[in-house]
Amino acid sequence: MATYYIGGNDEHGQNPFTAGKRTPVMPYLNVPFYENQFNRPAKIKFLEACLRNGFAVFDVKPELTDTSISTRVRRINAQNLTLLVTFGYNAFGSGNSFNSARGISTFYSRQNPQSSRSRALAEEIYERLLLGTSQVGRGVSALTDVGILQSVNCPSALVEPGYMTNFDEAKLMLDPDYQTEVAEESCQGVCVFLGERYLSRSDLNNYPTLRSGSTGNYVYLLQYILSQNGYNISVDGIFGANTQRAVTQFQTANGLTADGIVGYNTWRTLLALPPRPTVRQGDRGVYVRYLQQKLTSKLYPLGNIDGIFGNATREAVVAFQRENGLDADGIVGPITWQAVSVIGGGRPMP
Repeated sequence: MATYYIGGNDEHGQNPFTAGKRTPVMPYLNVPFYENQFNRPAKIKFLEACLRNGFAVFDVKPELTDTSISTRVRRINAQNLTLLVTFGYNAFGSGNSFNSARGISTFYSRQNPQSSRSRALAEEIYERLLLGTSQVGRGVSALTDVGILQSVNCPSALVEPGYMTNFDEAKLMLDPDYQTEVAEESCQGVCVFLGERYLSRSDLNNYPTLRSGSTGNYVYLLQYILSQNGYNISVDGIFGANTQRAVTQFQTANGLTADGIVGYNTWRTLLALPPRPTVRQGDRGVYVRYLQQKLTSKLYPLGNIDGIFGNATREAVVAFQRENGLDADGIVGPITWQAVSVIGGGRPMP
């Protein structure tokens, strides 16, 4: 594979949340969802997909703050990137109430120095998003006066896969599987644009066994995922002592054999892929966190998404089970996993 250098960018911020870039207040939870609660994880998962596919990556905005466009443009133009993909979420109207506007759009700028390639990139990503989701397509459009599209020195596309002001699409913003779906389909579009084969996230045969001394893109990917899970390690592509220590700690925290070797079960758990283990009150780890994210996106309140299956999480599970015709025992086994893992859905508008 040729060497490509891919940039990922997320609009707006979380610390603090960018004012106004939010949904209306979500019923049942009584809080809004903020745009960067979708944008940032979608960007992170896009960069993970690019690493898995052999690309070098650049995180334009690693900080949680809302960094100015001019600062981000300077960062991008100093990197000599192959291309840039930015993640956002659309809105319509005042933003204070839900409406019927919906659908996926991608954008480019005619002012970009590589405008024709920017348009081609936006089109390839759009086609993959239409094929891979059940969302309505709104097309590929040109925008003006958007610096992250027109002022960068590489092909640049903006992905907006839904409307914050549409009730059902607002719920998708916090759905980890929708975030992953958008990220993976964006990466598929990048692969088609570059003429490279796409490697699936869910096929664990694509992931090599890693151990102390391993190097390369999959070590970068491992380190990147671990760093996103709170492990303080360098993302340098070298499986050294600190990475081995973090792997062992992750394995211990998630009930795996703590041998410091990243094989099938450790990769599956890092990615929260099925088959998912039965979880109940008192459990913790990646799968509990995934469960909490799914329940929150479906508007079942449970407090903090912290990977700890406490009483509030159990109450949310029982409510979900009861409202979906399942045995309301508060235990998440295969049948509950099947129901809760569906993308979208959840509680209706009251």
